[in-house]
Amino acid sequence: MNEKVLAARYKGSRTPVREAIMRLQQEMLLRLVPQKGYFVSHLIIHELNEMYEYPAELEDFCAEVAAKRWADTALLDRLTELARTQYKTEDRNSYEHFIEADTEFHVGIARLTRNRLLVRAVTDVRCQMERIMFAAIDIGYYGELPAREHTDIVEAIRRRDPHAARQSMDDHIVGSKEKVMRLAVGSPAQLEF
Repeated sequence: MNEKVLAARYKGSRTPVREAIMRLQQEMLLRLVPQKGYFVSHLIIHELNEMYEYPAELEDFCAEVAAKRWADTALLDRLTELARTQYKTEDRNSYEHFIEADTEFHVGIARLTRNRLLVRAVTDVRCQMERIMFAAIDIGYYGELPAREHTDIVEAIRRRDPHAARQSMDDHIVGSKEKVMRLAVGSPAQLEF
């Protein structure tokens, strides 16, 4: 794709298209190939591994801080509700709803820290995590429902147990990483992120 074609397709000028492309490049979703245009980025296993290292440390820290600082009972109740979100296997709409709830859950934990920088960082990280989740369902993998893991995280935060909250979040993210890595290694030609 190129800027001129996209601007024509969306009946706009090249400036907003260029800005959107720059943002997508920053988020590692597009790459520029000189003289050819922009292409959707594909992740290699090493990059996939890196994509989980940062969120693991970031969200582990958020869970720990949330357990120490939370003050918003309504938000904690909402997280409890989100932790129970279900989906139907092989039902894309149901799973897309789950992805939205999963993102709201993880960003909500960051919000409990009452630290705007952490909220922003988790929001940015979730963009990459959603990319992985959508790529997986594109090949028919719907993952496993993390309701128990999410519930454990919320319960530890509610008890104000920072160590348990951090460990529960770490178990959750590391478990997700292991599942995705097995999937990516098992079918490298099929899984394009």
